[in-house]
Amino acid sequence: MGRSDRPPADPTAQSGSRLKGDLARPAEGGAKKHSDSAVGPDGVAADGAIAIAAITSCTNTSNPHVMVAAGLLARNARARGLTAKPWVKTSLAPGSKTVTEYLARAGLTGPLDELGFQLVGYGCMTCIGNSGPLLPSAAEAVAERGAVVASVLSGNRNFDGRINNDVSLNYLASPPLVVAYALAGSVKHDLTSEPLGVDADGEPVLLADLWPDDAEIDEVVRAHLTPELFREAYADVFGGDQHWAGVPESDGHHFAWEPDSTYLRRPPFLDEVTETVAAPTDVTGARTLLLLGDSVTTDHISPAGRIPAASSAGRYLTALGETDLNTYASRRGNFEVMVRGGFANPRLANLLAPDAAGGVTPDFTREGALVPIHEASQSYAAAGVPLIVIAGQEYGTGSSRDWAAKTTALLKVKAVLAQSFERIHRSNLVALGVLPLQFLDGDSAASLGLDGTEEFDLTGIADVVQDAARPLTVRVRPADRPAFEFSVRARLDTPREATYYANGGVLPYVHRLILRGELD
Repeated sequence: MGRSDRPPADPTAQSGSRLKGDLARPAEGGAKKHSDSAVGPDGVAADGAIAIAAITSCTNTSNPHVMVAAGLLARNARARGLTAKPWVKTSLAPGSKTVTEYLARAGLTGPLDELGFQLVGYGCMTCIGNSGPLLPSAAEAVAERGAVVASVLSGNRNFDGRINNDVSLNYLASPPLVVAYALAGSVKHDLTSEPLGVDADGEPVLLADLWPDDAEIDEVVRAHLTPELFREAYADVFGGDQHWAGVPESDGHHFAWEPDSTYLRRPPFLDEVTETVAAPTDVTGARTLLLLGDSVTTDHISPAGRIPAASSAGRYLTALGETDLNTYASRRGNFEVMVRGGFANPRLANLLAPDAAGGVTPDFTREGALVPIHEASQSYAAAGVPLIVIAGQEYGTGSSRDWAAKTTALLKVKAVLAQSFERIHRSNLVALGVLPLQFLDGDSAASLGLDGTEEFDLTGIADVVQDAARPLTVRVRPADRPAFEFSVRARLDTPREATYYANGGVLPYVHRLILRGELD
């Protein structure tokens, strides 16, 4: 979970387990009185309100039993007259057309539709931040009253700030529990004892009254999930629809980059790469672009969700005449957008700017003025000042998205100094020519008194390329006290990684092999 993703009141929202035994019915005294705990006295969504309920993810929607359970629960809810709360944005985004086909054959599409779980597409949707804007009532509660709203999704990931810019709490649940929470409308709602609503006769309806049993789920799956369904769905999987068929083809061996495209631009990773490799050199006079704490995720480093109009990327696109800014994930073919999105997650805590939201940092070439991170990077580059990032433990956690490392490289960061790294992001940094440096045990930015205003020299880089077991020396030059040194470990964990780093990354390395005729 992200740092703000606290556990919900109902533990089943994380486990996704079916209700059994004592969980199935409230304790003595019967059901609690039904109340809309997600609505404040003014009728507007309150803290804990569920703004997004999404059945999504290519992984979790591939389990037919949980998808059928969601459909049966929706059917039972509609039979009792229940509806989703009006501030909950609901959606259905399975990973395969087979899912919608067996739901339709089982007669479960209608009930899901009636609760708002209508098909929005296949593949990456809410799980990667493609949820679109919140419904007006929830959006207004966040914008005008600072309401802390939540999402509940059957996705794979709920990292801090990933699902939607305006949603503070994100919980993972099984598809039927996503339906249940859409009916409840709040993560503070106790699904084990509080009714989800009342039926036409005014009787309270508990989740246990709606939950389908295993035998019924198994029967529906056996009846409607057949081999023929998959054969039909995948018979023409590579043919595509009319939109795909209508994409114009280009001749030649090279991609024809369109200079005016805001979605696809030729990245600069191979610009000025020659056949020869310059010897690795030390980094001198480096400044800190960001000073970060623990558990910085790849979504903090390179957000995937909606591009805010006021962000660096938003202003860039708006200046080009774009009105539909879309998401970072949809524009990841445009390095100009992605580099402007680097470390721009509003939930990222930059200790160099503790009172500001993510996306800004002091620019010491301009007397410490707070500016967007991309602008600071440009200023430092113009002044010939190399950059480092300093972080705590578990740097780069989350999904192994390559753009987190690409963005770091495009921001001209020479090295990331952290207490520990997530393994895939560490290797991705090396592959992009960024040097991962690890504090020795017991050392940290806090223990060494680093506040990010110092100048840094990294000495011995050529030596660690030859032998990563050698310590690398960091010389710190503060403005208000004597200079001092400490040793760090260069995380070039294999000889091949040392080769990649010496070449400026894996792309320049492969390109040089081609230039030298060593790779066809």
